Amino acid sequence: MDADVLFREQKSPWFVFVSLAILGVLYVAAVACRLLHISGLALCLRRPKDLRRRYGAWAVVTGPTSGIGRSMALELARLGLNLVLVGRDPAKLDDISRAVSEAHGVQAKTVLFDFSLVSTPQGDEAMGRLREAVQGLEVGVLVNNAGVATPHATYLHEEADAEAWVRMIRVNLWATTEVTAAVLPGMVERGRGAVVNIGSGATEALPSYPLYSVYAATKRYVTHFSRSLYVEYRGKGIDVQCQAPLFVDTKMTTNMVTQEGLLSWIIMPTPEAYALAAARWIGHRRPLCMPNLSHRLQWCLSQFVPDHVLNMHRLRENLRQRTIFQRLK
Repeated sequence: MDADVLFREQKSPWFVFVSLAILGVLYVAAVACRLLHISGLALCLRRPKDLRRRYGAWAVVTGPTSGIGRSMALELARLGLNLVLVGRDPAKLDDISRAVSEAHGVQAKTVLFDFSLVSTPQGDEAMGRLREAVQGLEVGVLVNNAGVATPHATYLHEEADAEAWVRMIRVNLWATTEVTAAVLPGMVERGRGAVVNIGSGATEALPSYPLYSVYAATKRYVTHFSRSLYVEYRGKGIDVQCQAPLFVDTKMTTNMVTQEGLLSWIIMPTPEAYALAAARWIGHRRPLCMPNLSHRLQWCLSQFVPDHVLNMHRLRENLRQRTIFQRLK
């Protein structure tokens, strides 16, 4: 009996070592799987979805005349989808309509809609035109891209133009809700569809976005709106997704980021590169995603940085942008 006890005592350190080693391997594997999930590298190995076959022949794109919206319209057209283009500038709408038709041979319809007038008599009239435009069409994809931000970093008490807040809330929040509600009935009736809402990585990768508080709040709404709709409509064959890009090389980003700050180290994809990745993510059931690989890696790295460090860095950079604006003013 004493020999058996001695044997067990001698064996126990090895048992502890092996147990800890196994736990360590499992932990590393879990972290690796988490990083793989965030980075989306596994998705890069999959073939892109045939959006036209899976969802329908038409896509609705809001804010398609510049930046991400224009590139998304061109990319969806390249994938064979006909387009309903919704925006406020008739000349620019005609331009993108001709561009997608000539480049990819798809049909394109335009709807004039100033989203800052949503829920006003003019906005109700425009919403009626949109409903009429999509009636009878097999709308399979909706991209809610239209969005506005304050033109510069500012403290809340310094912004005297309350109407600017109202416009931002109407475009970023209210219009996204109403356009989605207008397109969903047809998708529900057909039992298939995809809704893609363009949010902001600034509200996902960063704990705060100081000096752009109202903008960040409206984009946070888009995230939770999308998450809830994802659960609500998944059983009806409709995929709802919030795509939350970090900085993309657009006019809006130029106004929000200074060359001396983030642009010295951050990688900003072009709108074309972003749209290529974004279209690939449609149909993969992620209620929230960052389609661009460099954005996902930045998001992953930000999770290892304490919130107070991110907050102070973002405040410092936005204060620098505010100072530059004040000098120009």
